[in-house]
Amino acid sequence: MKIFPAESIRELDAYTIENEPIASIDLMERAAQAVTDVLTRQFSTERPVMVFAGPGNNGGDALAIARMLAEQGYRTDVFLFNPKAKLSPDCLINKELLELMEDVEFTEVTTQFTPPVLTKEHVVIDGLFGSGLNQPLAGGFAAVVKLINASPATVVSVDVPSGLMCEDNTGNAPVHIVRANLTISLQLPKLAFFFAENQEFIGRWQLVDIGLSQEGIELTETDYELVDRDDIGYFLETRKKFAHKGDFGHALLIAGSQGMAGASVLAAKACLRSGVGLLTVHAPALNNVILQTAAPEAMIEADRADDCFTASGDIRNYRAIGVGPGLGQQPETEDALLDLLQTCRVPLVLDADALNLLARHPELLTTLPEGSILTPHPKELERLVGPCENSFQRLVKARQLAHEAQVHIILKGAYSVVITPAGHCYLNTTGNPGMATGGSGDVLTGIVLALLAQGYPPERAALLATFAHGLAGDMAAHKLGEISLTASDIVQYLPYAWRAIAD
Repeated sequence: MKIFPAESIRELDAYTIENEPIASIDLMERAAQAVTDVLTRQFSTERPVMVFAGPGNNGGDALAIARMLAEQGYRTDVFLFNPKAKLSPDCLINKELLELMEDVEFTEVTTQFTPPVLTKEHVVIDGLFGSGLNQPLAGGFAAVVKLINASPATVVSVDVPSGLMCEDNTGNAPVHIVRANLTISLQLPKLAFFFAENQEFIGRWQLVDIGLSQEGIELTETDYELVDRDDIGYFLETRKKFAHKGDFGHALLIAGSQGMAGASVLAAKACLRSGVGLLTVHAPALNNVILQTAAPEAMIEADRADDCFTASGDIRNYRAIGVGPGLGQQPETEDALLDLLQTCRVPLVLDADALNLLARHPELLTTLPEGSILTPHPKELERLVGPCENSFQRLVKARQLAHEAQVHIILKGAYSVVITPAGHCYLNTTGNPGMATGGSGDVLTGIVLALLAQGYPPERAALLATFAHGLAGDMAAHKLGEISLTASDIVQYLPYAWRAIAD
């Protein structure tokens, strides 16, 4: 599913109006009906409805919704804020239709506003501003937002919480953004929905189909896309009858240090559960027995040091190399990593301390082998690219890094983003808060490494790994609950995730 910037959404509206064809007021009616259907399923007619509408088309949507709710027996009060005495044409039409209804309390606010009393029984419909907003709210509209946010009412925003911009909210005023319990987005999600700092404004969100032109959606390009199971199944390759282990690659995992053997075990098990033909784990000598016991299918190459990584040995026979889980940041480990980065010619998966050490040598970022994948969490990314004010800035800088270094990046989070060197961003839809636990990232590293070793192109490897990782976590959470979820559970459910993707 594509995610469009606000400008493209307006162009899609215009394309639909011209090519369906349909009058803009009828498209608004269709959108309002779709939102009303959601509201009537979720709220009984016992709940009083208070509608706050702005002067633009988002306000027109809200006025049409108010009319439809009143027709279905909801007690509806409406405030239309029109301080400049200028409504959009479709908003004006819906205002005139609403004024004809006797059972709606309608107030048009042009100067003075007497705030209504909002109780916990009220459902507030926020239709002040939609996706066209490009500057923070101020003055009277900001005051209305504060009124809504201070109330105990259930708040439903139409398309976008008023005050929230669809992409970049750097410099926005959080106190002037509606905090919705539910956001009903028209046709497509907005990029801002996928950023952690916006969760308090968006609440739960759902999409309603308003019949925007599918041809227009297909023809309109965007750098952002939401990935679901229908998309990902095409990427998984089937195995031939006479395949053998050599067909599925030999991977090298460099991981672990004294006291951190678990990270290498988790990454190794995930790699083995993700189809690799052969896996060698290079680890400190002290971790040898642990790895041989926990992952007997893997071959172990002991480092010359007991407690940390100091040299990678002969790397010529591997198709892909993963480095980082539990690695530590000892000076000798840093030297060994730098040597590896300067001599390696096969794709690398860099995670955790490998990224932290690489951040000390940014000049090496542009020398990484072709096909390499970085898997940072937000703080690890900022060590590479510098401080970021918010998720949008972090995404912008990650895209710049992917382009400059010609690598793929999996930026981990609730919606992990796979970023290509060309700047295309795929937002992952699997995963849950239970996966916010130590070792979860090590599991992802193992999965990515396995796919690269099998010969998957880096974009496919990153997409498949991220999706399978989250799906295994979802399956584990469904069975075990989120609170008790561990990284080992993710590994345990990987076979079921791969089978689901293959079906």
